[in-house]
Formats: sequence, C-alpha cells, structure tokens
Amino acid sequence: MGETPYMFPTSIKEVKALGWDYIDIIFFTGDAFVDHPSFGTACISRYLQKYGYRVAVIPQPNWRDDLRDFKKLGAPRLYFAVNSGAMDSMVNHYTASKRLRHDDAYTPDGKFGQRPDYAVTVYTKILKELYPEIPVVIGGIEASLRRVTHYDYWQDRLFPSILVSSGADWLCYGMGERTMLELTRAIEAGWSRHDIRGISQLAFYMDGEPKVKDALILNSFEECQRNKKALAENFHIIETHANMMHPQTIIEPVGRGYVQINPTLPPATTPEMDSFWDLPFTKLPHPRYKGKRIPAYDMIKFSINTHRGCFGGCNFCTIAAHQGKFIQSRSIASIVKEAKGLLSLPDFAGNISDLGAPTANMYEMHGKDLSICNVCRRKSCLFPSPCKNLDRSHARLLEMYRQVGAIKGIRHSYIGSGIRYDLFLDEKSGFVDETSYPYFKELVLNHTSGRLKVAPEHTQDSVLYYMAKPSFRLFERLRYEFDRLNRAEGRHTGIVPYFISSHPGCTMKDMECLAHHPALKGIWMDQVQDFTPTPMTTSSIMFYTGLDPRTMKPVFVERNPERKKAQKSFFFKKSGR
Repeated sequence: MGETPYMFPTSIKEVKALGWDYIDIIFFTGDAFVDHPSFGTACISRYLQKYGYRVAVIPQPNWRDDLRDFKKLGAPRLYFAVNSGAMDSMVNHYTASKRLRHDDAYTPDGKFGQRPDYAVTVYTKILKELYPEIPVVIGGIEASLRRVTHYDYWQDRLFPSILVSSGADWLCYGMGERTMLELTRAIEAGWSRHDIRGISQLAFYMDGEPKVKDALILNSFEECQRNKKALAENFHIIETHANMMHPQTIIEPVGRGYVQINPTLPPATTPEMDSFWDLPFTKLPHPRYKGKRIPAYDMIKFSINTHRGCFGGCNFCTIAAHQGKFIQSRSIASIVKEAKGLLSLPDFAGNISDLGAPTANMYEMHGKDLSICNVCRRKSCLFPSPCKNLDRSHARLLEMYRQVGAIKGIRHSYIGSGIRYDLFLDEKSGFVDETSYPYFKELVLNHTSGRLKVAPEHTQDSVLYYMAKPSFRLFERLRYEFDRLNRAEGRHTGIVPYFISSHPGCTMKDMECLAHHPALKGIWMDQVQDFTPTPMTTSSIMFYTGLDPRTMKPVFVERNPERKKAQKSFFFKKSGR
C-alpha cells in the first residue's frame, strides 16, 4: 500500500531528488527531525506515509527573518501540520524560576534559541498569513495540553484555547495516529467543515452558538477570567472526562463562539499499537545533521517503548491528559522485533537503555472486569488506594523481559523510565501477589543500571494528598525490601528518590521534615525539583486558583519566587549538600 518508504524531505533539493511534483502534508516542528518512534513528528509522518501520503518536514524553521523556511516548499496539497516538538516550548525554554535555559536537548549540538516561545501559535500565525486558504492542523504536547482555557505560569495569566490564540483550523489532541489518518482522508475527500467536525479526538473553534446534543457546556473563558472558581470547576469536568472510557463532547464558550472538544477514540488495541511501531523508522537523525549531536536523541536512541498511558493520576503530571489513563500495550512479538532491529544500528553495544514507558511496570495492566472500567470515573486506579478491580500481575511483563533477554546480542535491557512501587508493594502486607517479589528482584538485579530511581515526591502525607501520591510509609517499606535484597545478593545497587518542593500544600516546615526524615538516612539525594505549574494539571489549577478542584476547598500555595527558591535550597542546606 502506498509508495516505497523514504526519508522525509526537508528541502526543495530533497523533494526534487524524490521526483515529486506535489507534497500532501508539510510538517513544521520546533525540534530537530529524528526518525525515531520516541518523536511524535516521526510517528505521524511514518503512519501517514504508510497509507500513501507524501510528507515533508520543516524542522525548526527560522521565524525571525524573511520567513523563507515557511515558503521554500510552497503550499501542500492537503494541509500544514504544526507542533512545538516533544515538549511545551515554554517548559523547554524556562526553568521553574522563569530563568532562560542555556541549551536545548532537541536541537543539534544543544544550541538554544532555535524555536520561539509559544511555538505552535507563532508557526500557525505565520502559515495562516502566508497561505490563508490552506488548513493548519496543530497537535503534540503544546497543542494538546493547551486545548482549553489554561493558566500560563510564565505570563501569570489565563490564556484561551490555543485554537483561539493561534487561529488553527483543527487540533488533534492526544496520541494522534488514528485521528490524523481519518482527518487526512476527510480533507482529501473534500469533506465539508461540518462533516469533519464529527471526527473523534479533534478540537476546533466555531463562531456562533453551539448546537451539539448532550454536550457538556463549561464556564466561558471570560467567566474564568473573572472568577477563579469557574476555572477550577471547568478543570474538574475536563479531567474527569479525560479519564473516562466513554467521555462526552465538551464545549467551552469563548468570545463570540466556542471551542468544541470531541471525545477520545477508544484505547488502541494491541494490533493497532503494533501497527504504529511496525513502520520503517531508520531510528536515526535526518542526514542534514551529519556531524552534529542531538542530546535528546542520544538519550533515547537505544530505547524501546512498550506501551502508552498511565493510570497513576499524579496531580502534577500531564501523561494521562495526553496519552490517556487506559494502558495500551504492544505485543511481546512487536517489542522483540524492535529489539532485534537495534542490533543493526551504529554503535549499539547490546544495551537497551530503557525498556519501558511513562510508567514502565504498567505493561498489559487493566481491570479484571472491563465492564467496571467502562463506567469508571476515577482519575487514578492507585490513589487514594489501589482499585480492587485492577489486575496488578507482573507476569506478562516478566515474560516480555525474558523474551527480550533471550535475544542473541542483547546484553542488558535497563529500565530508565519510572516505576510505580505501589503496583507490587503494600506498606503493611508487603508484596501484593505471587508475581510481585519476582518482578522486584528481576528489576533490581537485572534491569537497574547502578541506581534504582523512584519518585516518592515528598515525605509528608499532607503534601502527598495534594499530589495524589501514596503515603511515604510505602517508600519506607520499599527501602526495607530493597536493602534486604541487596544484602541477600551481595549487591551494592543504590536507590535514588525524587522529590518536589513548593508544590501546592507544601510549606517550609514540610521541607524541613523532608530534609530530616530518618528513612532517608544514608541515601545520596540531589533530586529535588521545584514545582513548575504546567498547563492541564490539577496542581497548576491549585497554584493559580488556591483551590483543590477535587473538593473546591482552599489549599496553601507558595507563589513567592524567593520562598519557592528557599523551599528547594532548604533541603540541600539542611542536609549539608
């Protein structure tokens, strides 16, 4: 089906070399282009290519000059696609203290300043000015997490949906392969705007009054500007439906019109997930970067993604808002095939740097009775306590590790992504089922490179409540089991806990308690991150409104920059580091 796979052209010379007389879709992205499934632009481009569409990519276009990068390939036959890259451009550019970063891991040689602030909006406005008749479809992290009214920490004010600020025609949110293919086919077939409006996982702005049956109508952008409680109410609805199997259409009035957010598609099946990876990725940066190093690529070039989604529901995290709560796993056969493919890559020495996902040990986990999941409205399957319907067996994950480890030429497969120890451990009863201790032993002895990284996030339960994280007593149990295993095996593996300072609900006293907690004695800790409010999280809503959207009750928030800095530095000062 379609044409022979090619490396996506990024210049007119490369287009001519392919003998093309037209381009279907032109991508503009804030990242350097790397043909690897860890990068969204590559994923969507390869998937559309599979169905015969001609895709070109303009990585990191210059928006400061005469806009020649935006003009060099002309207009596509179907549409422009725009994303900011693998990160929100503001998170990419600024620290939690709003200081400008000095490098960019997604740019050749780490050079800073190759994308604008609010990249999706900047790129889209330029394209709509140059080519007003050509549709612009936005997606990726920045567009997805700014699809509704949101608090922008860097300007300390509310922004309307990015559809309004950018002027884009369509917004594909979440993981977009299926939606982008359906939308591409619809545009190619000449569907009217009215017909396209019915595509799942699509958002758009319309003038006038909404006429959608059974839609949830949110408080307007203007009402949210007047009343912070209105924003908290909106977010509670949005988050609830973002974590449902069958959400409703959401309408948010703004100005003289409204933003409509269509429901998500059902979670991808295993064959669908396999189809997203069974594509001719070269796993390499584009040849245009020959001789240059892309730091983000170096970190992931020998990694394998096993699944999507996360049901942990941490309040400061955006994973579920983008990837969904329900776990969508690849088959073991697909993962093994990708692992074998690594053997042909330059410089691969047999070590898989990360065999995981947002939460590595959620592979193939789901509800025991899926009919319960179909009507569930819980944000988290783990907080405030693990759902009794959750199948926490690690048997399928252990089998996947076994099969990957059996591949001739694979020496190690490390777990570099996060794990949830509340999936295999209980603070009172210990390991939760017959697969829990075998998984824990396998993880520590065979898949940890030097130090096991975990994220208790805080020691004080009062703060952990606002984070939606389990009690610190569970980490104490983990450390007990970890030390006991190390002694039994004669190993010296370390454990590194990650913490967050100045999260809503966290006071200076809480940080003092963290610094002096006896359970952390003897652990080298330098992983304390100052909380950064990012769009589309419960924690950012708390930070802006001073309200917990789950209860609408007030919550303490440290907003003063100097006191935020003091919270973070307090830990190091008190612990002598």
